[in-house]
Amino acid sequence: MSVRSPRIEFAVGAFLLLALASLLVLAIASTNGKFGFGRDNYEVTAKFTSIGALRPNAPVKIGGVNVGQVADISLDPKSYASVVTLSIDKRYNKLSADTSAGIFTSGLLGESYIGLTPGGDPDDLKPGDEIYLTQPAIDLIQLVGKYMFSGGGAQGGGNASGGDAAKPADAGTPDYLKGEPTAPSSESKP
Repeated sequence: MSVRSPRIEFAVGAFLLLALASLLVLAIASTNGKFGFGRDNYEVTAKFTSIGALRPNAPVKIGGVNVGQVADISLDPKSYASVVTLSIDKRYNKLSADTSAGIFTSGLLGESYIGLTPGGDPDDLKPGDEIYLTQPAIDLIQLVGKYMFSGGGAQGGGNASGGDAAKPADAGTPDYLKGEPTAPSSESKP
């Protein structure tokens, strides 16, 4: 049997404590100090006709700043719309009742996220409320393909003056690809 020196035991113990402390710091940093219990969030929902590549835990942003995340995505059995549950940090509990939500992509191939635009209503969104003004995800690949294969903009061999000038640029584009917010239906809002 070999004799263990107290120095080696101390060094091994110190190394293990340092490793555990590093893991604890990493855990705190990766959860923003919230650990999943005692969370200071409130949830609201929004219905979209198309969510594209949006996934649970996707960021919710206002002006590019993270204010929450997507908590859940489900399907409304009556309207077949996608119901997205947003978990928003309580620090942002003064969002107006007419806040709008859109699904955007960070860059051409980046992650999808929910972008919120606060309105001017004096009433605030409350936990469990629904955001009625929504803009669905735009499929950029489909939009680029449609643009490329439809002659894309200028007609007549690149001459900008050629083509049908009276025809709007989005003439054949469905409404959900034009980026216009969807209005609430009369049966949705109490």
